[in-house]
Amino acid sequence: MESISTRRITRSGLIAAIYVAVTISLSAFSYGGIQFRVAEALMLLCLFSKDHIFSLSLGCFIANIYSTVGVIDTVIGTSATLFAAVCIYYLRDHLNLVTASVFPILFNAVLVGLELRFLTGAPLLLSMGGVALGEFVCVTVFGGILFKILKQHQSFMRLMGDEIDDRTARK
Repeated sequence: MESISTRRITRSGLIAAIYVAVTISLSAFSYGGIQFRVAEALMLLCLFSKDHIFSLSLGCFIANIYSTVGVIDTVIGTSATLFAAVCIYYLRDHLNLVTASVFPILFNAVLVGLELRFLTGAPLLLSMGGVALGEFVCVTVFGGILFKILKQHQSFMRLMGDEIDDRTARK
């Protein structure tokens, strides 16, 4: 059985808090039809530790309490984050920063796109496309660049996960 250390709990809480703070502070871009949720770049952390599945899902849940489409976003949006995070973590041996970003794009485009369609009446393909575009920019482009830079620092890599090995560090 895995031990739950103070370090792991603190790291998880900090990442969840960063997700919430970034999402809410940029709320004009984080919610709505075309979502540029910059905090989604953190989804790439799931390549490094399964702890990040919980912290990002929690952060998304809390941030979605403030969503412009209502409380339903706490279920739908958080589910998209949870599904994407689980896929990234469990397929991490076969992924790199770019291919890992496909999961947040896909799950958010479909689930949040459908949510926006039914709650706001926006055209389905436009909703899915807008969400996919925002996820691509925030996760693939911004997240990819950010993590490419951060992975060069051993202290960052040690801080982000107890499960990091040479295969993951090279991705």
